[in-house]
Amino acid sequence: MAADHARLVAAGQTLFVTFLWATSWVLIKIGLDDLDLQPVSFAGLRYALAALLLLPFGWRAVRAARREGAGIDRPLVGRVLLLGVVFYALAQGSQFAALAVLPAATVGLVLATIPVWIGAVAWLRGGERATALQLGGIALLVAGAALYFGAVDLGAAGWLGLASAAVCAASSTVGQHMARDLNRDGQGRLGGAIGLTAVSMGIGSLALLGAGVALEGWPALDERGWAIVAWLAAVNTSFAFTLYNRALRVLTAVESSTIVNLLLVMVAIMAWVFLGETLDALQVVGLAVVTVGVLIVQAAPLLGRRLAALPRRPPP
Repeated sequence: MAADHARLVAAGQTLFVTFLWATSWVLIKIGLDDLDLQPVSFAGLRYALAALLLLPFGWRAVRAARREGAGIDRPLVGRVLLLGVVFYALAQGSQFAALAVLPAATVGLVLATIPVWIGAVAWLRGGERATALQLGGIALLVAGAALYFGAVDLGAAGWLGLASAAVCAASSTVGQHMARDLNRDGQGRLGGAIGLTAVSMGIGSLALLGAGVALEGWPALDERGWAIVAWLAAVNTSFAFTLYNRALRVLTAVESSTIVNLLLVMVAIMAWVFLGETLDALQVVGLAVVTVGVLIVQAAPLLGRRLAALPRRPPP
């Protein structure tokens, strides 16, 4: 009973985090479209402030690990540096750049395919083989994307935005694999998830903010802009990531990722309500098909294990 209650609480926390992340897209679009903020410096300022808020907790975690004898060598430092650049500087910068020219739902559809990219990398690395059910889910995903983009006239700027979204998806995929490997090999030496997150986010955000200032200048924010950046940094990044990492201690990867996949639906609804972005019937069907395809890809391994564990009837 206690385990069921803990799982229910963790699922509720993950759903709340997914809701917060969906509101991020609305706030980012307001900053880009209404306040004329530049994407790279905007993203850099958000994550730099979030890293600054996490820094005391991360520093405390790293120092505690060092007191317990954990060693930090050059290979570990290099991997954390690379994680920060790939997962924060490259992924988040390209996401903001994509949102600057594309509707939120369009970018969300591209990023919803990240779990499939992660699975493809795992298959290529020889970690596991794709099942027939997973291949069917990928086919649904491709069909849904074709339905959605068949009704969209992107234009030259839109294709550049789509390329940015693809870069975000690819770098996020690589970054998640790197983070998973670091969690297995080096997390203890960095004081756990909070230490790894604070250090890698700090590195990536400094690179992102530096690039943004060099290319676009320092962002000119009014009171509304600072309020958006502060909320994104404190609530939708620092708090949300901490709560999500806490929920991951209870939920399985399939359970958490299934809930997070609702982000695509939430973004589409919020973009319609708050940003005036409209979708035709074919695009709605495409988004739904993509969501189902991603869920099938993620749930297939769990379904396969459960079916394999079922007792087999002896032959007559």
